[in-house]
Amino acid sequence: MLITSYNNTALDDTLIAVMAQDTPDQTAQQSGDITAIINGDDQVIGYNFFRVSQWLGDLNVSGGIQLNADQVATLNHAIEEAGLPGQMTVDDTPKFVIGKIVSFDAHPDSDHLHVAKVDVGSETLQIVVGAPNADLGQTVVVALPGAMMPDGKIIWPGALRGVPSSGMMASARELQLKGAPQRRGILLMPDTFKPGEPFDFAKGEAVVAAQEA
Repeated sequence: MLITSYNNTALDDTLIAVMAQDTPDQTAQQSGDITAIINGDDQVIGYNFFRVSQWLGDLNVSGGIQLNADQVATLNHAIEEAGLPGQMTVDDTPKFVIGKIVSFDAHPDSDHLHVAKVDVGSETLQIVVGAPNADLGQTVVVALPGAMMPDGKIIWPGALRGVPSSGMMASARELQLKGAPQRRGILLMPDTFKPGEPFDFAKGEAVVAAQEA
């Protein structure tokens, strides 16, 4: 897993790289303009690259950024030169995909949550959902574990009221799609979209526009 983000205005030319979830016992090890974040098992779970333009040049983005193989190799060389542990691995797998709700049951400890099984092509995930419009058979947009939402939130596996949940069915508002309605509810996609298909944000906006017309 490799989740990277960059916001020059807020963080002053710093690239944040996340490889695993934060832990309460994590520590930081700094060398030059790089800080390695290390968990209690001595595994590197992330890096902060300060003045990252010295390695990657100007990054004309704000928010999540997909590093290519050459950029990852350049930063790995910098990590090695700094004498810090670990290396990063390119992760170009889609994190927002089309899903199909294949089972939908009441949550055992909630009167408004449901426990869904969602086919995302390569596997079937269990996702706890509270959206009032979610139901069996629907085609939805799934933010997989490791997805960075447009607001910067990272989706991790977890549990809701004691039931494991892996991923999130997303609303148009959470995806920050143009014209997204402000009411509660996940984005429902036409059944022409197939499970596991990478979610295309432009096509998602077209779906929203048609639904809200």
